[in-house]
Amino acid sequence: MSPPLPLIELVDIHKHYGRGESEVRALDGVNMAIYPGEFTAVMGSSGSGKSTCMNIVGGLDRPTSGSYLFRGVDVGRLDGDQLALLRRHYIGFVFQSFNLLARTSALDNVMLPLIYKGVPRRERRERAMAKLELVGIADRAGHTPQQLSGGQQQRVAIARALVSEPSVILADEPTGNLDSRRSAEIMEFLARLNADAGITIMLVTHEPEMAAWVKRVLWFSDGKLDKDGTPQAILDVEPIALAATRLVGAA
Repeated sequence: MSPPLPLIELVDIHKHYGRGESEVRALDGVNMAIYPGEFTAVMGSSGSGKSTCMNIVGGLDRPTSGSYLFRGVDVGRLDGDQLALLRRHYIGFVFQSFNLLARTSALDNVMLPLIYKGVPRRERRERAMAKLELVGIADRAGHTPQQLSGGQQQRVAIARALVSEPSVILADEPTGNLDSRRSAEIMEFLARLNADAGITIMLVTHEPEMAAWVKRVLWFSDGKLDKDGTPQAILDVEPIALAATRLVGAA
């Protein structure tokens, strides 16, 4: 049996800003492959290149040189409209600040990506309600973000990311605005989603406790992929079950 093809592949990716003495090498020759069903944390200190890497993977930025392949397609050859289609159909985004429409119900927030895809309203509603049920807050469908806790808002954001049935979820510090208990709940849900539904997840985090939930850590340093391995090998973190118990108990 032939090995699976990478979902995401970066080949000698460079990203430079400025010129001459002011040039910044945000990424400096990054090679990596993410396979379907992986649960990966992208980590590193501030300025290490992790956010630049995720922006390129999400189609929000283009590399200075090198190749980015998504499901075998060279993303560098896509025009602006094709990039928008890539993000709309294949990539789900979850942000630290939730990015929900303040005066709009949870249900309408989740339906929003389907509007851009031209899905009929009845189907939009059915699919959005199904995702709200999946994340455990279908009973809050009519509530606005101000009527929801931080953890509930993040669950709405995850439902919105899932409603388009993307190939990969990119989560940027998804627990950054949450307390320890809510952080553990969100990470437990993402881990379960990855294990049960096989959703590929990449998340940016600076917290080893959050990385304890993933299967693989990509550690960036000075624009390079410096380490690639399990959380235990790279971060020496506790096993997931112990980390979860400690996080929830500390709240």
